[in-house]
Amino acid sequence: MTHDKNLSPVGWYAVSYLLRFVELEDDRKDDDEARFLSWENTILVRASTLEEAYEKGMMVARENAKPYKGGTQGVPVQWQLVGITDVLPIYEELEDGAEILWTERAPRKLKNLKQMVRPKGSFRQ
Repeated sequence: MTHDKNLSPVGWYAVSYLLRFVELEDDRKDDDEARFLSWENTILVRASTLEEAYEKGMMVARENAKPYKGGTQGVPVQWQLVGITDVLPIYEELEDGAEILWTERAPRKLKNLKQMVRPKGSFRQ
């Protein structure tokens, strides 16, 4: 029996979505050539299918894209939803050591691989 790689056997999916920060009164906020600060967030959702996971991810993302007044001058701003960037099934039960995400990378020299690794104390925000 083959397993459908698009279906999580444990009912969990990792969904990533992209938000961009805009000042709502900025004339360039819809300019495709303008630059914006952005955040890509990854969340876990329980779902029966990839499509249901996508929809749940969109619901969460929309909740994080509400306008508000920012800064000391109360400028109208918003983290605007650009869209979903990834929906990945999780194949293992969630517990210590469960693999939930992975990234395949192109072959690189060992010295360059070593530069990708960060020391223990460097992860604090």
